[in-house]
Order: sequence, then C-alpha cells, then structure tokens
Amino acid sequence: MIKKISIFTFLLFCLTAYCQEKDPIKDFKYYIENEQVISENKLPAHASFTSYTSEENALKNNPHYYKLLNGTWKFNWVKNPKDRPTTFMNPKADVSNWDDIKVPSNWEVEGFGIPIYVNHQYEFVDYKAMIADDMELVDRIYPKNPGNVPDNYNPVGTYRRDFNIEKDWNDKEIFLHIGAMKAGGFVWLNGIYIGYSQGSKLPSEFNITKAAKSGKNTIAIQIFRWTDGSYLECQDFFRISGIERDVYIYAQPKIRLKDFEVTSVLDKAYENGVFDVTIDLKNHNSKNQTINVFYKLLDSNTVVSSGENKINKSQETSTSFNAIIPNAKLWSAEHPNLYTLILEAKDSKGKTIEVTRTKIGFRSVEIKNGLLLVNGQLITLKGVNTQETDPETGHVMSEEMIMKDIKLWKKNNINAVRLSHYPRGRRFYELCDRYGLYVVDEANIESHGMYYGKYSLAKNPSWEKAHVDRMVRMVERDKNHPSVIIWSLGNEAGNGVNFFKGYDAIKANDNTKRPVQYERPYKDYDGSLYDMDSNTDIIVPQYPSLARFEEVGKSKTDRPYIPSEYAHAMGNSTGNFQDYWDIIEQYDNLQGGFIWDWVDQSIWKTNENGERYYAYGGDYGENMPTDNTFLNNGIVFPDRTPQPSLYEVKKAHEYINFKNKGINRHNELRVLVENLYDFTNLDQFDFKAEIKADGQILKQITIDDISVETHTGKLIRIPLNEINFILIENIVIIYERRIICRCVVMIAVFG
Repeated sequence: MIKKISIFTFLLFCLTAYCQEKDPIKDFKYYIENEQVISENKLPAHASFTSYTSEENALKNNPHYYKLLNGTWKFNWVKNPKDRPTTFMNPKADVSNWDDIKVPSNWEVEGFGIPIYVNHQYEFVDYKAMIADDMELVDRIYPKNPGNVPDNYNPVGTYRRDFNIEKDWNDKEIFLHIGAMKAGGFVWLNGIYIGYSQGSKLPSEFNITKAAKSGKNTIAIQIFRWTDGSYLECQDFFRISGIERDVYIYAQPKIRLKDFEVTSVLDKAYENGVFDVTIDLKNHNSKNQTINVFYKLLDSNTVVSSGENKINKSQETSTSFNAIIPNAKLWSAEHPNLYTLILEAKDSKGKTIEVTRTKIGFRSVEIKNGLLLVNGQLITLKGVNTQETDPETGHVMSEEMIMKDIKLWKKNNINAVRLSHYPRGRRFYELCDRYGLYVVDEANIESHGMYYGKYSLAKNPSWEKAHVDRMVRMVERDKNHPSVIIWSLGNEAGNGVNFFKGYDAIKANDNTKRPVQYERPYKDYDGSLYDMDSNTDIIVPQYPSLARFEEVGKSKTDRPYIPSEYAHAMGNSTGNFQDYWDIIEQYDNLQGGFIWDWVDQSIWKTNENGERYYAYGGDYGENMPTDNTFLNNGIVFPDRTPQPSLYEVKKAHEYINFKNKGINRHNELRVLVENLYDFTNLDQFDFKAEIKADGQILKQITIDDISVETHTGKLIRIPLNEINFILIENIVIIYERRIICRCVVMIAVFG
C-alpha cells in the first residue's frame, strides 16, 4: 500500500510539473541565478507566421484557432521574493483581492515599483547608489558574482486570468505565445507547471496541449524583475519590468508547419530572383501519414511560381522548393516590392490541413571590395537608433505609435534603423518590409556594467550559452524579413570567445548570409579601426569625430565604415550635422551611420498639482541609482513632436543636391543636380524653379525632362532673362524699382 501511494505521488508530481527536476517555487534561485538555465520547456525559435485553415482565410488574415489574451489580468506585486504568493497557480486559489493590471504593460508605469534610469551600471548593483545590501563589488565598480541578484529587493509580479477554449480545439496542438516578459518568468496552466523563460525581448512559446482543456482555463505567470539574464540587459534606458508585448494562444493540426526559411536573393546579374524555401513539418501522431505540401508565389494576384511535394514520414521532416523568378521586382528601402508566399499542407485526399502566408522580397545583401551592396548597388544608410518607448506606456508600443515613427522616418529622409539594443516585435518588421526601411537587427545583449576588460562576460565561457541563444533565436525568428539586411551581435559588451561563437552561429543559421556587425571587436594586441577582429563584417565604431570620418574616407578599408552611433543628439545638438554629410558624400567607404538617437525616452509623470511633465532618472523614488536626463538624446520629443534637430537631419540627408555652377554668357544660372538615391532615377520627380528676392517670387520656371541616374549628376540651366541683375563675386544682385537685394533661386521637387 505504501508503495502504491508513493508511485501515485510521484506520477502526480510529474503531471503537475511536466517532470522537471527542480521545483520552480522552492528552487526559484536555481532558475534566476544560474546562467546555464535560460529556459525550461520553451520551444525552439521559428519564423513568425500565423496558422490558417484555408488559403482564403490566409489572404484575409482571418485565423480561426487564435485567441488574444491581452486585457485586464489580476496582479500581485511584492518587493521581496519571500513575500510572493506560492499557491496562486491553483485555479481554486482566491485572487479576487488582487489588483488589476493591463497586459501588456510595465509594472512601474502602472504604479507598481520604481522606474530606474541608469546608463552603464546595473541598476540592482550600481556602485554609485547600492539599493541592496546583499550585493557585493570587486575593484570598486564591478559586480563580484555576476549572475547573482538581490535577495531582499527583487520585485516579483504575479499574474492570473481565466479564458475559454472552444471544443473544436480538442484535436489540435495548442501553444502559448508570450511576446516579451522582463526579466524572467514561470508559467502555469490549470495548476500545471508549463515552463520558464528569460531573454526578455523575444517571444517565449510553450506547447500547452496536455494542460489545456475545453471550456474554462486558468493561466498564471510569475515574473522576477531581475535574473541572471539581467546581466545581459544593461541597456541605456529606463529599467522597467513586466509583460511588454502581446500574449495569445493558437492551435495547429497534429501534422503542422513548424518553421520555414525563405532565401530570396538575386542572380549574379542582379536581374532574376533566386527563390528557395525549406519547410519543416512535425507529425504529432504516432503513425506515418502521407501529405502533400504546396507553395505558391504571388505578385499581387498573379501566380509567378508554384510547386508540390509529397511526404510520407513520421515525427519531423523537411521539404524544399526552389525556382528562378525572371525579372523579379526587387526590394529596397526606396522601392519595397513584395511578393506573397503561400504554403499549404493537404492530406492524401486533397483536404487542406494547414495554410500560412508571408510577404517576401527579392534582394541581395553582400560586401564586395570593402563596400556594402544591396542588389549590387552601393547604398548609404541614413539611420537612427530606435527603441520601444511611449511616454504613456513605457516600453509598450502600439501599432499606431510604430506607424508614427515610420511615417516620420520616411518623411525626413531616414532610410535605416538600428534596433538599439534588442529585437522588436513581429509587427515592426512587417511594417518595415512594407514601407521600406533597412533594419540592423540587434541581439538583446549589453553587459556594459561589467565593462570590457578581464571581468567582461564576453570572455567568460560559462556565459556562452546565454549569449549565443539570444543571437540565434533572433535570427531564427526574423530570417525571412527582407528589411533585415544586417545582424548585430549586441552592444557595449566587450569582446571575447562568446562573441566569436555567436558570430559563427549566426552565419551558420542564416542561409541568406547577411553581414554581421559588432561595435566592440578591437584587438587586444593593437586596437585599430583599420584592423578590427574577425567577428564583424562592418566597421561600426561609436562617436567618431569629423576628422576621423575624413581620415577613414581618405583611406582604403577592407570593410564599410558605418558608425553604429554618432551625432549624439542630446539637448541643442546636431548643429554641425551637415558637416558629417559633406564628408560622407565624398567617399564610397563612408556609407552613412546611425544617429544616437531617435526619441527622448522620458515618460509622463503627474505632480501634486495635477500637472504632467516628462520624467527622467531621479524623478522616482529616493536614493535610487540615476543618470538623470541622459536618456533624452532624441531628435523628436517622447510624443514624437519634432525637435529642431529633425529638420537639420532631413536637410543633411537629402537625396538630391543642387550646386551652383555660375552664370553663363546667356544669362543662365548653371545648377548641377546630383542624384544621391541608390535605386531611383530623378525622372520620377517634377522640378520647378523659383527666383525670389526679399521674399517675393519674381519668376517661376518649370523644368522638364530631368533624367539623372543614381549616383550621378546633370547640369541644368535656369534662364534669368527678364530679371535685372548684376553679378559681383558670384553673388547675384537684383535691382528693381530702386530696391537692391540678393537673389535666391529655389528649386522645388515634387514626387
């Protein structure tokens, strides 16, 4: 009898804990202070896609087996982990007296805990203002035990909500998707432990089929503000916590699409599209089953390529298709042409099992002769660093706010963004694909508080798994987006074995073989921009001077020179921004750069008089670590109202230059029109000249038939007849009605 009870107890434990070795409640420190434990039961990363029941539903974006869990959840917050609830995952536990919180949201913005802003240091072990007496330093500034987090001050947020699952989900595989949770969290469903995840800026997905049921289900999540993963998330922004992106469940059939990778590049002549797609399938049934896999590539509503493969295997298998697309419409930031790829699985009787669709673009990205080329053409990245920030909601961004950014970028001659310093949500990339932006996709790695010497986590082999996982999961999720033209290993984390391993892993996992960059690969022996280490394909320093730009431009480099951060835009800055671009436009190997940064990152706070103001470091709590206003370096305010800097940037980034080349003997003003576009002839625009004096328009002239190829110039002549003027040292002086003034010739361009 005792043996039977013991066996039953063991089986019950396995059921409630998915047979994990450790108890996530009792042994929580095993998870949150152990760099070797970065997840439990979390599914491998895969390309972003949605499962549909038919092609019609796919084209209408109408998924049947999808349920969004955003909204109001019950919420409990404690400062000290020992005070956190421990039986809340039981659906019978009463949580009615808990607070409510929005999902997604940041706790601190919603009034739970203190937002902390620091730049270099870890907020939980900052030598300038220690908030926990159980944390230790070595050599005055470095955390003594990287991976350890405070025992008594490590806020914990516990979430719970109920939801229903319809009966027609019963024969499906059911998955939970948590878009982003910071810093690390445990998940239960119906009292059954599902898993653990950290790495706060990529999705956590779990197979919840065995725990889910028809009807009412109870999901519970417990998130710790700081984990060992926080040592890789030391970015220059407000350090805040919570579920920051969408939470949803979805279902797929027992034989399902697991992942797919699209390679859509160009042939050597940069004319025809070279298409390849590899599809991974998983069979959750115990028996083999014959299925037919189809693909269809659409240009608008026209099928340009299609194919079918038959498969009869169990468990996991892959199948591939390839094709040449003659005279493919190419994708670039200037002309973001997209095709629709439809993938479909059918059973042996022709019945549809599953369908998905995605947008793809044909473009090649390569480095040749030390230059970055897209579609065989030298490009210039007129970029900004950008973050997820909204003054109303912290690090939670709506699609409306994302679109506000994109529209401002396109209107102000910004064609590239570096995601500083973590990957964004799925929708962001889809919109960049659609509207045309070059994306540097950056892994969620910055260990700035350990700096770059002997304590750097980059040099510590025990942190290899944590580093490489973040890089590879980013690549696996975002590999099919044409807007992603460069991968970044991270930011300000030193250099060492973990970044060499990460570089190799990215190259191995990306069939498109995009360039990889990192800003810190200076060699220990002799750190020089002209001899960066092997784990960067691009020279991407930070804050080079004008003199350094020109020095590099005059030199032959083996890699493109594209500073990852320059023109620090804090306060009344960027006044000399045009000077950078006067130099950049002279030299091929100077291929742009990324302004630090796009937007001031303050959040709204209300004072005792009911007045709202933009708060920054030091405005919350007492004796907190702070770097004060240093998070406000943008060229737009937090609500995206333009600062004067934005207009300066727009002017300097202009794609068309007009250069005065003097007046000829026929009284015509010579103007050299330079085309700085990479893929657009100026015959796509209408031009008009205005001759103005003292603000008055004296003459308007329409200029016809200007055709200027990319990266070239063409001289045009503007007649000054009927204008009374004299020329003194290249200054046109107009005299009419005894008024003497300087002439201004304005040329307007209309797309």
